[in-house]
Amino acid sequence: CSVPCCRTHRERCEPQPRRERDGAGQGPPPVPAHGPGALEDILSEEDEQDRVPLQKLKLLGESEELRDLLLNPHLRQLLLTLDQAQDKSSLMRRFMQEPLFVEFADCCLSIVEPPEKENVLPE
Repeated sequence: CSVPCCRTHRERCEPQPRRERDGAGQGPPPVPAHGPGALEDILSEEDEQDRVPLQKLKLLGESEELRDLLLNPHLRQLLLTLDQAQDKSSLMRRFMQEPLFVEFADCCLSIVEPPEKENVLPE
């Protein structure tokens, strides 16, 4: 967002009330590492190549730049909308036209796949 756009979002933004679940305080049951529904069973070999190791995912939580981006209420709403959407792939294509979402995606990618240093002479 531009500064005026962000201000407009901030002024008009009303937080959505949180819905209480029947099992208050309990999230979804953890998926077992092995067995029915295990991540390894769901991912194909092609998907496995795109999988980001847990170690690199943890770097996302340590990034100040990413945390600063996530303070933007408009970005947070985009992410919530995407998370709750039925057709995530078409919505993702649409969101990739949003400069704020592209900035977020680029930030995430730069953390998990840092650009290789080009044209660096060995010492």
